[in-house]
Amino acid sequence: MTDHYSVSDKHLVAVDCVIFGYDIYDKELKLLLIKRKFEPEFGKWSLPGGFVKKDESVSGAACRVLYQLTGLAELYMEQSYTYGDINRDTGGRVITITHFALINAYQLDPVMIEASSAHWRSISRIPKLIFDHEKIVKKAHRQLIERIKVKPVGFELLPEKFTLVQLQQLYEAIYLRTIDKRNFRKKIISMNLLEKLDEKEKETSKKGAFYYKFIPARYDDFRRKGFYFNLDVQ
Repeated sequence: MTDHYSVSDKHLVAVDCVIFGYDIYDKELKLLLIKRKFEPEFGKWSLPGGFVKKDESVSGAACRVLYQLTGLAELYMEQSYTYGDINRDTGGRVITITHFALINAYQLDPVMIEASSAHWRSISRIPKLIFDHEKIVKKAHRQLIERIKVKPVGFELLPEKFTLVQLQQLYEAIYLRTIDKRNFRKKIISMNLLEKLDEKEKETSKKGAFYYKFIPARYDDFRRKGFYFNLDVQ
């Protein structure tokens, strides 16, 4: 009997991570990129990634890559897509399973980021990337836009307390579009997801805007069950 495993072609399996972060001061959705440290394409901009080891799962490999780069273990991450074009990697036959992750950009350890030669780049001004990484980023960004319509995952990008203006600016940064202010506030408040705090943010205006935070039980419930939060964007 033929051993189909031994006679079948062998391929390398990799993971590539699209790491989104939000800069609350620049009001931009950003992407964490690295300079590639080996050939082919040495020194060029790349998504963080690596090969799946024989003793780990695909998701385990993605978690390892994220932890080595950020030092963070508890991140929102989900599998995005599998890319297997024959000539996608000039170094060999590589099938990659991509993941996208969401982090608060200011949670990162600057020492680890510097050691990894990682840099934040605005999603609207991404430099030329190696191989098919630009296609990977565009698909993951589209998936993020669709996901925030039905899950509160975008909130992972915010600090613990924030104003309604800052929350709207986050959504606008993800959509890369303007959102109607009254429509946004009406929808988000009607969800009973936020708790209004007594504290105000006064850095950007004399009058100040009240801070809010998420109600944990409601947040977890929406993550499990989902909701419909499609917004009119201009």
